[in-house]
Amino acid sequence: MQPGPLLLVMLLLPFAGSLVAGFLPTNARNTAATLAGSIGVVGSLMLVWLYLDVADEEPVRFALDWLPTLGLDFTLRLDGLSWLFATLISGIGALVALYARYYMSPEDPVPRFFSFLLAFQGSMLGVVISGNLVQLVFFWELTSLFSFLLIGYWHHSAPAREGARMALIITASGGLCLFVGVMLIGRIVGSYDVDEVLNSGNLIRNSDLYMPALALILLGAFTKSAQFPFHFWLPHAMSAPTPVSSYLHSATMVKAGIFLMIRLWPVMAGTDEWFYVVVPVGLTTLLLGAFAAIFQQDLKGLLAYSTISHLGLITLLLGLGSPLAAVAAIFHTLNHAIFKASLFMAAGIIDHETGTRDMRRLSGLARYMPFTATLAMVAAASMAGVPLLNGFISKEMFFAEAVANHTGSLLDDSLPYWATLAGVFSVTYSMRFILGVFFGPPPIDLPRRPHEPERWMRFPIELLVLLCLTIGIVPGFTVGPLLATAIRSVIGTGLPAYSLALWHGFTLPLLMSFIALIGGIVLYYALRRYLMSGIEGPPLIRELKGQRIFDKVLVTISWQWARAAEAVLGTRRLQPQMRLVLALAVVAAVVPLVGHVVGTGMLPGAPMEPAFVVVWAIGIACAIGAAYQAKYHRFAALVLVGGAGLVTCVTFIWLSAPDLALTQLLVEIVTTVLLLLGLRWLPKRIEDVYGTRPPLSVLVRRYIDFTIACGLGAVMAFLSYSLMTRPHASAVSRFFVENAYSEGGGTNIVNVILVDFRGFDTMGEIVVLCLAALTVFALLRRFRPAPESIESPEQQRIQDAFDDAEPTRAPGDTLTDYLMIPRLIMNWLFPVIGVAAVYLFMRGHDLPGGGFAAGITLSIAFVVQYMANGTRWVEDHLRVLPLRWMGLGLLTAVATGLGSWFFGYPFLTSYFQYAVLPVVGKIPVASALLFDLGVFALVVGATVLILIALAHQSLRSSRSSQSSEAERWR
Repeated sequence: MQPGPLLLVMLLLPFAGSLVAGFLPTNARNTAATLAGSIGVVGSLMLVWLYLDVADEEPVRFALDWLPTLGLDFTLRLDGLSWLFATLISGIGALVALYARYYMSPEDPVPRFFSFLLAFQGSMLGVVISGNLVQLVFFWELTSLFSFLLIGYWHHSAPAREGARMALIITASGGLCLFVGVMLIGRIVGSYDVDEVLNSGNLIRNSDLYMPALALILLGAFTKSAQFPFHFWLPHAMSAPTPVSSYLHSATMVKAGIFLMIRLWPVMAGTDEWFYVVVPVGLTTLLLGAFAAIFQQDLKGLLAYSTISHLGLITLLLGLGSPLAAVAAIFHTLNHAIFKASLFMAAGIIDHETGTRDMRRLSGLARYMPFTATLAMVAAASMAGVPLLNGFISKEMFFAEAVANHTGSLLDDSLPYWATLAGVFSVTYSMRFILGVFFGPPPIDLPRRPHEPERWMRFPIELLVLLCLTIGIVPGFTVGPLLATAIRSVIGTGLPAYSLALWHGFTLPLLMSFIALIGGIVLYYALRRYLMSGIEGPPLIRELKGQRIFDKVLVTISWQWARAAEAVLGTRRLQPQMRLVLALAVVAAVVPLVGHVVGTGMLPGAPMEPAFVVVWAIGIACAIGAAYQAKYHRFAALVLVGGAGLVTCVTFIWLSAPDLALTQLLVEIVTTVLLLLGLRWLPKRIEDVYGTRPPLSVLVRRYIDFTIACGLGAVMAFLSYSLMTRPHASAVSRFFVENAYSEGGGTNIVNVILVDFRGFDTMGEIVVLCLAALTVFALLRRFRPAPESIESPEQQRIQDAFDDAEPTRAPGDTLTDYLMIPRLIMNWLFPVIGVAAVYLFMRGHDLPGGGFAAGITLSIAFVVQYMANGTRWVEDHLRVLPLRWMGLGLLTAVATGLGSWFFGYPFLTSYFQYAVLPVVGKIPVASALLFDLGVFALVVGATVLILIALAHQSLRSSRSSQSSEAERWR
């Protein structure tokens, strides 16, 4: 297989596995784990296969046209940097899947866990191999969504729900900022393609939009990678299962922001703005996280704050702006992912085998879990920067960059001292992890007796610790070529001189490492008594709780400010809201006309036909009557609105728009019936609220509303007339007329526009229709009618009373007799209307009709059946599955768009050809027919779903009235 398509397979594989895992039974833990692990292994093998192509210094690309005219193509791009991150995502993902198989309880719905995990893995792969910045943001937000599901996997736990909510709000908000920043980058460069952007460094840095773009992009990166002041969400995410923590918070989610900063480092770094924003944030995060980690009592809490600190270290290195600092940042990103994943897994084993993560209850575990203790101590030593381990080499590179001169500022000159202090802190919390958990007296009163875990549960830690050792001992042989490939893709061919040797002589960075080791040991023993006291949280900043600040801000924005805005702008009455909306509409319409004289055009008007004038007079009368009767007689108002709609249909026919007339007529029929069903459950109108004469204030308000309505109507009529009496210099309609048949294969221009030229618009509209139908259904499931509406209508009560009075009749017989002939006719109409719907669908590409009109027509067939026979009879005799209709329609429409990719054309590109059928002969066949089929199915499903939701109100109210009557007789 060619390298490009292999990228697409690698990306789609986790999403496909997620779908499969989601349909597995809840007890299929082994199957789900095998599936997830296999996908990680296969992805890693694909990356190994692609390495030779990546090492040639040219990125592997795969592109599918999406919106080529807007520069939005589906592009995958694999270079050295994305290869390194993708390998971490796939490789550690496979190890986490194996680890989770033994960690997760059989009582949990484990397949759902692996479904979320695989979807998150696919989203992270999408982030690192996206070749388009807008596409990168899409996958970025997917990682926020699936991390929310993973962190809140144990949704019965309040801390898990709170941690998931906090992570989603912060990271998704940062994603919105990132999206705006990407839009600005696209505006500067003129393209969203990653290669184009990376070749436009000077253009971006010299642009007036550089600062806002930089601020927005860094907000996205800082929120994702838990940088100060957004760091507090990460410790609260520790309520997630430990496999989630070892994956999301070591190699994947928190590294997304790091990846973004490295990816854009060639074009965004190298300025004073970059240095003075990124370096202080990274330095603050480095020190704050390390200091807080020392005083944590929760084992995962210590690792969470240490993760924050190391992410700050990488951010600080990137902020320095030098090529060697970028080298150190990339190398430490790799090292941190390896030793931190193993440490989280070790913490999970301790929790799994002892029943607690509280360090105040843990001690002396080395005698019960010697293998796990040895592995964890090696990983913790790597975190502390002990020689002969991978963490030592990258920390040496960090110290070397800290002492180098970058800007000559006070901040730059003080970096060696801050870096050494951070090294002291890291040694201290690493020693606390080792000595506080594995040494000391035997633990007492643990929920479980400590013991070694299953052999294969420990295997991922063994492999990761082995990598810590081999990279630390022979870095040039193990990771040197991979690191050089990644660095070359960021810095370019002119690589800076750097060395991965273990010994560089007696240098200042070596002295800083020695001071950090000795100082960390001394600080640990100085704080040991305080740490053993069990006090929760770090001193000095113990009361500075990020969650409290977050909750306060959230309450202020979403409740206090919202209530204040509602008090000023909101109302329970419709008229004030409409006045505000119309006032804004008037302002928006008038502002562009300021300074211009608006009058009628010079084109002569068409001659007025008397019959057409009469039709419009009827329509105007219906509209005015509906507006007047809406307050007094809802049914009459609905009839008059229908009359106005029919006049609109006649107008369309008169003006040679039969397709619009047909659609308008069908929509009028369905909406009239649905509105009739809805009117049944509205509260009854209160007669004579104001007595014989309303107060003066009410009359004034009514006249104001009347004046506004008439004024706006007159203005819109005048603007419409002014526009139509002017010649059109150029119009897109001419393009549609000239190209409908040659490009779209149809003579019905309206339908060709809907399913071909403006197929994206139609796709968005059917998605909105789907969401609207689901929303109506969900709202009506919770809807309870007003008490006065539950009682049967007066006519039905009279009929039932008559039936009760006759011994030979049962309640409902009169209604049955009345509707016997109409019911029979309506039953016969069902296949007739169905055939009419098929006819309209098949002719729609060349004659009035199409998927939307056909879908409404078939919906009318269902409406007629519900009217004739009632809800119970229809659902007993017809298998109506509107949700499946909607899902099938949406999938068909999307699949039709994707199908064009297989032939090398942009998404939703249509194709038509003539086919010869027996007997029928030569007929035109267009691929847009399949897209129209999706529209047809979704329209049917959405309309019938709303119909069912309204029809079921009668069943619910019947039960309610029966229960009320039974209660009355008790």
